Amino acid sequence: MGGNPPLGVLFHWLGGFASASFYVPYKRIKLWSWEIFWLAGGIFSWAIAPWLFASLRTEDLLGVLASTPSRTLLWCWFWGAMWGVGGLTFGLTMRYLGLSLGMAVALGLTTVIGTMGPPIFHGTIGEIASRPSGQLTLLGILVTLAGIVVVARAGSAKDKDLGGKISEGVAEFDLRKGLLIAVFSGVMSGCFAWGLDAGQPIRDLTLAAGTDPLSQGLPVLCVVLAGGLTTNAIWCAILIRRNRSFGQFLGRVPTGEKPRLLVNYLLAALGGTLWYFQFFFYTMGESQMGRYGFSSWTLHMASIILFSTLWGFALKEWKGASLRTRTLVWTGIGLLVGSTVIIGAGNMIEAGMNP
Repeated sequence: MGGNPPLGVLFHWLGGFASASFYVPYKRIKLWSWEIFWLAGGIFSWAIAPWLFASLRTEDLLGVLASTPSRTLLWCWFWGAMWGVGGLTFGLTMRYLGLSLGMAVALGLTTVIGTMGPPIFHGTIGEIASRPSGQLTLLGILVTLAGIVVVARAGSAKDKDLGGKISEGVAEFDLRKGLLIAVFSGVMSGCFAWGLDAGQPIRDLTLAAGTDPLSQGLPVLCVVLAGGLTTNAIWCAILIRRNRSFGQFLGRVPTGEKPRLLVNYLLAALGGTLWYFQFFFYTMGESQMGRYGFSSWTLHMASIILFSTLWGFALKEWKGASLRTRTLVWTGIGLLVGSTVIIGAGNMIEAGMNP
């Protein structure tokens, strides 16, 4: 039960960095439509990488999954599919609410639902809140939410400073529609944490097969990400048919230009594998958080936003922003870093009480 929370926080930071970095290779893909590179990379994210790394790092993968109750497999797949729906609707949130409000509502709900849902469902939230270590962990979750709001406001302020619209979506601002979509997207995106929680029987069987505890969550990812592959593949297939873009896989593009197919596929493979690594490290981090493993989702979200914002600085996206805006974003970054320290401290206290 004790685990090693500082190591767990480090793994979550590595996962956040991988998540924040995966789109960088995608931006270098040329002459492919979104649905083409998203599906090409997604095959690595949701199918190839999960099975490859689970096969390499766990014992008797196929035997473990064959021994898993079908009900467990179904729920893991289902929550993964629901998470996929949430991710696909995230863009609409930005369209109707703008960057600041859209990010705050969608990511805030994703954090709360993904973090608090499992302990509430299992009836352990009261026990957690009654312990000093649990109270410190819950405080860290609140600080994360504050950091999300501050970073979102900074992003909105940056767009104003640079003379652009607050976001593409402000021209179509619709509070009622936007909030409904944001709530839907936020709740659905948090379903990934439910899928991981539903996979506990798979972890138990994996450990019984002799797998290192650090890798016990990898077989669960095989099932949850299969659900995500299902919904994303269906949507991409719809877009491919609508846009008649399938030929791009073979190098046929409307402009007549010849895309660098091998380079595109390699970039898609790199981006897709980086995307998978967020959860590769997530499961390792979760294995070290002890009794308060539910806080892993908050650490995951905080790390993604933290490193995404830092990538923005590295790519000069904040160049030209006012001192006030840059102060605001660094305040948000400070809150996100602080939240991971607070949550790590809460888990360390609990681990010390339950070695």
